[in-house]
Amino acid sequence: MELADRAAHPLDGLDSHPWSTFSHAYGSAEDLPDVLRALAGADAEAAREALSELYGSVLHQGTVYSASAEAVPFLAAIAVAGHRTEDVLTLLGGMAESEDEHGVAPGAVRAAVAGQLPLLLPLLGAAAPRVRQAAAWAVSHTRVTAALPALRGRWEEEADPLVRAEVLTGMSRLDPALGAATAATVLDPAAPAELRLAAVLACLDAAVPWTGTHRAAMLSLLPADPLVADRLDLDRNEPLAAVVDLLLGRDRDADREAAVDLLDTALRDGRAEVRAEALWAADRACMLSRSAPRRLVPALVAAAADDEAVVAVASLLGRLGTAAAPAAPVLVPLAGRNPGEDDDLADRVLAALVRVAPDEGAPLLARGLGRRPRALDAAAGFPSPADAAFPYDDELLHAVRQRLARPEALSGNEPWQLTNLLAGWGVRAAPALPQLYAALPRFPGQAARAIASVAGECAPDERARAATALRSAAESGSLPAAKGLYDLTGEPGLLLDLLERDLRQGSRALPEAARTAGALGPRASTLVPVLRAALSGADSDATTPVLDADTALAEALWRVTGDAATVVGILDSVFARAAQSLWSQWSVVRAARVAALLGAAGRPLVRRLEPLLDNPVQVPAATLALVAAAEPGSLDRTALAAAVLDAAEREADPLGACDALEALGADGLTGDHTRRLASLADGDARVVRSGVEDRIIRQDEAFRVRVGALLRARTRSGGETR
Repeated sequence: MELADRAAHPLDGLDSHPWSTFSHAYGSAEDLPDVLRALAGADAEAAREALSELYGSVLHQGTVYSASAEAVPFLAAIAVAGHRTEDVLTLLGGMAESEDEHGVAPGAVRAAVAGQLPLLLPLLGAAAPRVRQAAAWAVSHTRVTAALPALRGRWEEEADPLVRAEVLTGMSRLDPALGAATAATVLDPAAPAELRLAAVLACLDAAVPWTGTHRAAMLSLLPADPLVADRLDLDRNEPLAAVVDLLLGRDRDADREAAVDLLDTALRDGRAEVRAEALWAADRACMLSRSAPRRLVPALVAAAADDEAVVAVASLLGRLGTAAAPAAPVLVPLAGRNPGEDDDLADRVLAALVRVAPDEGAPLLARGLGRRPRALDAAAGFPSPADAAFPYDDELLHAVRQRLARPEALSGNEPWQLTNLLAGWGVRAAPALPQLYAALPRFPGQAARAIASVAGECAPDERARAATALRSAAESGSLPAAKGLYDLTGEPGLLLDLLERDLRQGSRALPEAARTAGALGPRASTLVPVLRAALSGADSDATTPVLDADTALAEALWRVTGDAATVVGILDSVFARAAQSLWSQWSVVRAARVAALLGAAGRPLVRRLEPLLDNPVQVPAATLALVAAAEPGSLDRTALAAAVLDAAEREADPLGACDALEALGADGLTGDHTRRLASLADGDARVVRSGVEDRIIRQDEAFRVRVGALLRARTRSGGETR
């Protein structure tokens, strides 16, 4: 069909296309003809809804499918026909950009968009600037260098600064060297700001050495966030953070210095909006660079120019923990104000202080207790558990006792928070036992653990009182009280009865009940029938909760009975069902870790474990299980160590990688492995870079400690360097 005909009749062939043989995010693509017709129709609202549906189906959260490739020719023709051209071009660019492909050959969707370049390239000369911009975005994401002449031609002719910036970015995407050379011509302060920003990023993308010119250009653009309001690259919608990210990603001293210098300068800027932008970029830097927190704390202190700024800075300082201790004097004045009143700003700052300088935060928390929920959350280890209990403080203990003395006044998370503090203090919290006993009937789940923890080291008469209180609560049906009673006295009877109840109910608490039963070992033998009965069965759904519950039950049965045949059968079923689900990779990791407990008795599972080595996330757990279960002579330990290191370097379960390397043994590490481990431990780049914000730094530090231990073990073993 001629190009003019395709533009005039964009839906030709739509109904004869075999849509039902292709799929998208929600299954069969047989609904796409109606969606595409609506997109090309005259009803503006229907077209808007159709576009939204396409983002949900053929580009679902950045993932493309077989139906995505099939829709591309129709979408290109619809764009050329003038139906929501800018929006459809943006969609096509996003589809071409995607590397998250499901059920489609790698690169097939991008190739499909590239196949439409004869239709799309002329749109670089469209009358509407935003269409020209979207066309540059779409054609450059095809990664086809044949589009370069058209982009270069557009560069020479284009007058609109935003479109020129998009064209420069597109040229850089297809030919980084050309992009950098072109960018060098527009770094001058006289160039439009949008264009200078694109030029800075193009130079970084091409690995051009950072110079004073780049520094001056970037600083002159601040605040840069408004410059990207109409840009299409969502990954760079915080420009300063993007520049810092790129500099740190080079992992060279000079570039780290450049990143810190940019942030230090911006954090000390006199404009609040620049400091706010720099604070977000500094947050990103601290999540990527191990040296960044120490080096940026002085500038963060300088950025805390007023109460509002202190609150903004406090959030990051709290995540840095004690590394930010020099900032405590900035936090204390606001953290300690109005202790007898609700004060959200003071609460936010105090929440940071109890992490940054807990000894200074404790008395301030005591004075504001009941009115500082965020700070109490932080001290009690919610929602992110602390590495150690919050420091004991007499004044805070007294305040906690006063709050617990009025249990009817407690609400929300406060019972958990207060009792968690007491549990962490152990016997030093013994004066609070009367208040815990009084709170137990109202808050058994929260108070029981604290009672067992605090009373465990007390005199026998106090232990007896604690046991009596816990026994009474357990007899009223509280599983936590029964567990506390068992921890305190070793009495299993009530705990077994209540575990049987929860296991029979098959509630959401099933995995936890199974884990508790497993911790009892053979003492839980009476629960074996209900543990077996709670299993879902081989034909049940392969959802994460079902798979995880079966895995927890398998572990419990192993710990209670040691019956390998039964447990192997359960895990085999979990692996088989998980293989049918795209979303079950972490359920497989958990199942593999249970398989590792079986040792040689888990050998029948080797056939299920070996395929897991193709998935970096699953490599550490699979290796751990294979080392335990497989015939020792059948393992290539060098290859397994290399795969585990690959997984760690790709941030695929780094802490699990430590477990696997420990199982493989220091003697299995080659000289190359050792060098890679040393780089992971000693390098500036964090290995753990994502996850719950409050945990990233602590988990990365835990990884470094464990890798250091592995390296020392290898040194002691005198392993050869190969």
